Amino acid sequence: MLNEETFVAFGFILFVGLLAYLGVHKKLNAALDHRADRIKAELAEAERLRAEAEAVLASFGKRLADAEAEAAAVVAQAHAEADRLAKEAADRLQEFIQRRTRQAQDKIATAESQATAEVRAAAADAATRAAGLVLKDQAKGPFGEQLIQKGIADLKGLFH
Repeated sequence: MLNEETFVAFGFILFVGLLAYLGVHKKLNAALDHRADRIKAELAEAERLRAEAEAVLASFGKRLADAEAEAAAVVAQAHAEADRLAKEAADRLQEFIQRRTRQAQDKIATAESQATAEVRAAAADAATRAAGLVLKDQAKGPFGEQLIQKGIADLKGLFH
């Protein structure tokens, strides 16, 4: 009856009793509970980090949307500014053309008036010479000379 298996069984029971007496099962249970608590804390931390990462991702998504909206606004403003500048340039060009046209018309009018004055002066001189020649031939003597000089002076005064 006292064979090896009995001694092994008796030794095993004594070993288990000693472990129970020393409270190893409580220490194992406490170690396992501590490990479970640590794993729960790590899971909670991971959940918190995941939520924080989602918040950061959402924040970046919002920033991206804001940046895209701002870029679209800048592009729209640039288009509006370019349109305004093009219109302003066209207006300035039109104004420049009108001013140049007025200047050309003024120069033409001035040239016409100068040409008219020169033609009148030339006509007056020619009429004066012709009158002088005609009167010289018809009126001789000091009275004729005086009459010619007076007529020439009167004609020059009328045409100028």
